[in-house]
Amino acid sequence: MPESVRDLMPGAIDRFGARVHAVARWDDPTPCTEWTVRELVNHLVGEHLWVPHLLAGEGLEQVGDRYDGDVLGDDPVRAWDRAAARSLAAWKGADLSGTARFSFGEAPLTVYAEQMLLDLTVHEWDLARATRQPESLDPAAVARGLTYAQANAERMAGLGIVAPPVPTISTDPAVQLLSALGRAV
Repeated sequence: MPESVRDLMPGAIDRFGARVHAVARWDDPTPCTEWTVRELVNHLVGEHLWVPHLLAGEGLEQVGDRYDGDVLGDDPVRAWDRAAARSLAAWKGADLSGTARFSFGEAPLTVYAEQMLLDLTVHEWDLARATRQPESLDPAAVARGLTYAQANAERMAGLGIVAPPVPTISTDPAVQLLSALGRAV
């Protein structure tokens, strides 16, 4: 039986965190061509700062702009650790049967969880590549992310949240996932 997204989330958060802890140079470029390593980590920290609010039913009007801009401060590793701990606690206690309000409208929390797992998995690879760390990914997270990415490719492309797919003939699920999300592996 495949693991649930809730079961996969702690490992994904831990794996991304291990990559963050190994960063030596924060200004290096990443496969996300618009972001440096610092900006990539800032994106994930911001995303995980939102998690407790969204899972508690709060929306944009309650949270406001408090997580806009630089959320890393002088200690990016500590900022990640704090955001990750809060996010993980919120995921563990969340009732995923409800919905959350996003900038694009309302969506089921199960969809939000799938998106967050996909974001962690792909950006784990981005961070590993940018910082010259081993690029292997968790097979269960990859399988779950690939299923989501394939089912939602047109919608994600239409929202402009991923780069255009990179053609691949690889049968490796990780390569397929990364290629579907615009990474040249």
